[in-house]
Amino acid sequence: MTDTIRHIQLPMAEPVARELELGEVVTVGGLVFTGRSRFHIRAVEEDLVPPLDFDQINCFFHVGPVMRETEAGWEVVSIEPTSSIRFERYGGPVVRKLGLRTLIGKTTMGPDTARALRDVGGVHLTKIGVCGNLLRPQVRRVREVHFLEELGKTEATWVFEVEQFGPFFVDMDASGRNYFEDLDGCGREKLADAYEQLGIPVDFTYTEVNP
Repeated sequence: MTDTIRHIQLPMAEPVARELELGEVVTVGGLVFTGRSRFHIRAVEEDLVPPLDFDQINCFFHVGPVMRETEAGWEVVSIEPTSSIRFERYGGPVVRKLGLRTLIGKTTMGPDTARALRDVGGVHLTKIGVCGNLLRPQVRRVREVHFLEELGKTEATWVFEVEQFGPFFVDMDASGRNYFEDLDGCGREKLADAYEQLGIPVDFTYTEVNP
């Protein structure tokens, strides 16, 4: 992971997405839209998505925000990213269907989403120990909301205008690579050396615990 933070203006262009490197730390500014399970299921199984221009709003934030309605309109109470891997079953189809360049969430996603991001030229960004209350001030305006009465505040699609939003780091790049898979592979390569240093036999087996 790099120490330098790069700011990216949304909507992210394909050349920008394709030049981002694994582990690169970024913030984003512009328009993002939110969604969780119901967004993915409806988009894939029912061909139902909010009436957004996804060429201009192509950053999908995996979150169920805590929202509060005031006399001045809606405001964000907290926006803790949710685990993106939960949506892997629908991730690839949604990326391709909407031509998404940017996904933001917690944890990472799997191989089908990686292939889709490679095909369209997009990245997945994951949080770096930043709680939702610290992200909240970076939302400058709640622009609109869709399916609120039907799905409720958590599952509705919100459109936020954000500024210097993050930081996040690139855990899936536009070539199909995954930061955590690479890290895991590096660990496996060094496992034999670690066993030798600790005096663990190479044929050592761990006890299996039945649930």
